[in-house]
Amino acid sequence: MDKLYMIIPAYNEEATVRDVIDEWYPMVVMTGEESRLVVIDDGSSDSTLSVLRAEAEKRPQLIVKHKENSGHGPTILAGYKYAIKAGADYIFQTDSDGQTSAAEFPAFWRSRRHYDMIVGYRNHRQDGWSRIFVTKVLKTVIFLSFHCVVTDANSPFRLMKAETLHKKLYLIPGNYFLTNVLITVIYTKHHCNVKFVPISFKPRQGGVNSINMKRIFNIGKNALKDFARLNKRI
Repeated sequence: MDKLYMIIPAYNEEATVRDVIDEWYPMVVMTGEESRLVVIDDGSSDSTLSVLRAEAEKRPQLIVKHKENSGHGPTILAGYKYAIKAGADYIFQTDSDGQTSAAEFPAFWRSRRHYDMIVGYRNHRQDGWSRIFVTKVLKTVIFLSFHCVVTDANSPFRLMKAETLHKKLYLIPGNYFLTNVLITVIYTKHHCNVKFVPISFKPRQGGVNSINMKRIFNIGKNALKDFARLNKRI
């Protein structure tokens, strides 16, 4: 039976993380007793870690990891490396803010053997114009930098064959803040078998939306610089 490791980063998500575990843990159990839900606390300053540890005591297939704060990209990269080292066959990543729906996961799992990566692109997003704008800016920057078109490069809903991911991870800098974006670009440029499937995307269920126009501008500017450097690497 294929072994799934589901990677969920968490930072100051005390309001949502218990509900997220309640929703996603059955999906992990469904895939087999050797599968694991791995929630990585990225140095939260609230009670996220204590909530996670309490949940892990009740759920044998839940693993809680803790690390110093370094951001979303390095955190999921650490999770991917952990899953590969643990012998995962497939790796799924989603976030801890409650915006994705576990009900849409089984269809991805049923199709897992046909693709190197299945990405859920966020159709009819409900998380505000600023984040939709970020996605559109990012898509344009990727096209200008890498000359490839991706539907939703940074989607936090992706199922990947661990074998393929293992071969590509060396291309991603350890402290890179757009890990999923770079993985999507690498897979596209290397002609891996990737499928984009529409998914729903709910409003943020808790926490604070940190995106504003100043951050949008800085994200675009920094991405252009990084992509110019990384284009030679990949």
